[in-house]
Amino acid sequence: MTTPIDYVHGYSAHESRRLGDQADTLAALLHSGTAYPAGSKVLEAGCGVGAQTLHLVARSPGAHVTAVDVSAESLAQARARISAHAPAAQVTWQQADLFELPFPDGEFDHVFVCFVLEHLADPREALAALRRVLRPGGSLTVIEGDHGSTFFHPDSAYAHAAVDCLVQLQSTAGGDALIGRRLHPLVTAAGYEQVVVRPRTVSTDRSRPALVNGFTRSTFIAMIESVRQEALAAGLTTPAGWDRGIDDLRRTTADDGTFHYTFFKAVAVNPAEPGRLG
Repeated sequence: MTTPIDYVHGYSAHESRRLGDQADTLAALLHSGTAYPAGSKVLEAGCGVGAQTLHLVARSPGAHVTAVDVSAESLAQARARISAHAPAAQVTWQQADLFELPFPDGEFDHVFVCFVLEHLADPREALAALRRVLRPGGSLTVIEGDHGSTFFHPDSAYAHAAVDCLVQLQSTAGGDALIGRRLHPLVTAAGYEQVVVRPRTVSTDRSRPALVNGFTRSTFIAMIESVRQEALAAGLTTPAGWDRGIDDLRRTTADDGTFHYTFFKAVAVNPAEPGRLG
């Protein structure tokens, strides 16, 4: 069985809260334009703790969502999250390997994938596996970040080095924290058509205090902080260098600081079979 690589951020309660903060803070930015018709069958591949599932069902209340993840623990948290906040949502939970999905060909009308491909050793193969269960003419939506898109004021080489520690750790594990820039060629190579990729940029400063707290502090910096032990163990930094980098990242949340990050959202279509309308 082909399985995803280790999740570099871990499965702690802190990480679950961070994912929830991220999803809630960025819902308008990332989910804008994504809504599925009532009665449609939607596959959320790699649902994790259900942070994105909650916003999927809120925007498409009549859709039937099948949420899949390889982790039984994450699925349990996802089920609890939806039960607490959207008990009427039509969600089926399925533990499964993304590369060996237990569904018939063409089972779903739409596939949604968010922050999953960056953790996979072969994202093109994963997209091809998803295409098998997507009906001809059905839509694919993929959202990924790109840590190389980060810039901020005041600038700091130490802060950039701390971010790069996460990039290197993810690469060593077989993933790609810079995958956002690769979405168009990846989706195209997996056989999809009408591929459109657009940037979704987060820009924070004192005029957007909710984003400063929800994204810069609670999402991005918290994500970098979570790999301190691994970065030190791998010899990627020193304790002093790491602490200086985190301090400088926090400095961007001050009244005279700014922080910028770009996500990429791809939408594509599974080609219709010859002689069949999609």
